[in-house]
Amino acid sequence: MAEAFAWAYPSPMGLAALVLGYLLGSIPFGIILTRLSGGPDLRTIGSGNIGATNVLRTGNKKLAALTLLGDMLKGTAAVLLAGWMLGGKGAALAAGLGAFLGHLFPVWLRFKGGKGVATFLGILIGLKWSIALIFAAVWLSIAYLSKYSSLSALIASLLTPLLLWFWVRDVQMAGLMAILALLLWFMHRENIARLLAGREGKIGQKG
Repeated sequence: MAEAFAWAYPSPMGLAALVLGYLLGSIPFGIILTRLSGGPDLRTIGSGNIGATNVLRTGNKKLAALTLLGDMLKGTAAVLLAGWMLGGKGAALAAGLGAFLGHLFPVWLRFKGGKGVATFLGILIGLKWSIALIFAAVWLSIAYLSKYSSLSALIASLLTPLLLWFWVRDVQMAGLMAILALLLWFMHRENIARLLAGREGKIGQKG
């Protein structure tokens, strides 16, 4: 079990990777893009989330797609840059954690950020793109059947560390994605309550 989190042991390179990831992950693309387009403050509509699903509730599909792309690629960029600049897999994993924390708790927004689904996928693309494809396929399938973005993310994120552990046999990647999945579920705790109560908003439903 300790091997799964060996990358998280403190080191100068690991700390640098964590900070690099955090700074990239804390870029709030949803807020930036909606403001540039003259739209409302995302935090005042729908779920109050700064991610693509809430941008979609403004009715602007193109802006939602750009937000999704930005939030995803900042996770990918953090992993790839840290791995290249700071020393391989351990740095990449630390940067992935940093990027996710940056998206969830951005210093620029008083530590009130998004819920991490797109960034989770972006980190996974940078680490193991084949598993990222499975994540996307599971998300799309459940979203098509249920019309619930949150339910799709919860199930796909739960599956990810299991695939990395038992199929890919990479316990360190599985360890990181298990941490991210737990954080993602925590950030979706209100969505879970609404799902259980039958009050969760559906994909495309305006705020």
